[in-house]
Amino acid sequence: MSYVDSYSPPPPESHLPHSELYGPDPYDITYAFPLPEETLDTPSLKLVPSGCQLELFRYYPRVWHTPPAFPASLERFFPRNPHPTYFAVIDKTRPDAAHPRRGGGLAGGVGLPSVSPANLQIAPGSILVFPEFQRTHVARAMVAVCLNYILQLPSASPPGVGSRRAQWCANALNARSVGLAERMGFRREATLRHAIVLPDELAPYGRKGRPGDDDDDDEILKQSSGDTAVLSVCWDDWENGGREKVQAFIPK
Repeated sequence: MSYVDSYSPPPPESHLPHSELYGPDPYDITYAFPLPEETLDTPSLKLVPSGCQLELFRYYPRVWHTPPAFPASLERFFPRNPHPTYFAVIDKTRPDAAHPRRGGGLAGGVGLPSVSPANLQIAPGSILVFPEFQRTHVARAMVAVCLNYILQLPSASPPGVGSRRAQWCANALNARSVGLAERMGFRREATLRHAIVLPDELAPYGRKGRPGDDDDDDEILKQSSGDTAVLSVCWDDWENGGREKVQAFIPK
C-alpha cells in the first residue's frame, strides 16, 4: 500500500497578550471536575484555583528567564486542557496586609498536571513553597489537602473525586521531594532511568546522554537526562490507615 507523509513542523507559538497572561477577573480555569470548598479550604491553609501568580516566577528563573515566559508556560498548559489545574497556596496563619482579599499569605503553588479520568489516577506536581514558608506546616498541609481531594470518595466528608491512585514523580536526585512524599505515605515503586531531557540549567540533576549524541546537530541530543522517582498512594493504602496519617498533617 502506498502512503504519503504530509507532516511539517508546527509554527512557533505566538506571544500571549497581557490580558491572557494575567487575567481576566474572574479567571476561567476550564476544569472538568468539582472543586469542593470544604475540602480545599481548611482552618490553616487553602488551595485556590488560580491563574498564574507572578510572584511564583521569582523562584523559577533558571528555567523561565523572563517574567512573561513563566505565566505563558502555565497558561498554555493548564487552562487549555480540561483535566489539569493549578492552585495558589494560601497560608491562613499569616495575614497579608497588602492583599487582604487572599485571606492569608501566598505561600506557593501546587498543580494537578497529570490527570487520567479513564484510569482514575491523578498526580500532584509543579509544587513550590516560597522560602519564607519552608520548614513550616505548609508543604505537608498542601500535599495532605491534595490527597484528600484526590482519594476521598465523593460521598465522604470532606468529599473528593474518588481516584484510585495518587502518583508522585520527582527527579531521583531531589531528596527533599522524595522525602516529603514518603513522609506523606507515598511508597516508592520505581526509578525511570533517562526519563526526561533536562534544560541546560538543570544539568546537575541529570546525567549525560549516550555517546555520539554530541555529533548530531539536534540541540536536544546535547542535553542531559534526568531519572524520575515514581511513588504512589492508592485507594487501598488510603482505606487502611493512609487517610488518618495524611489528615493528621492538616492543622485544625
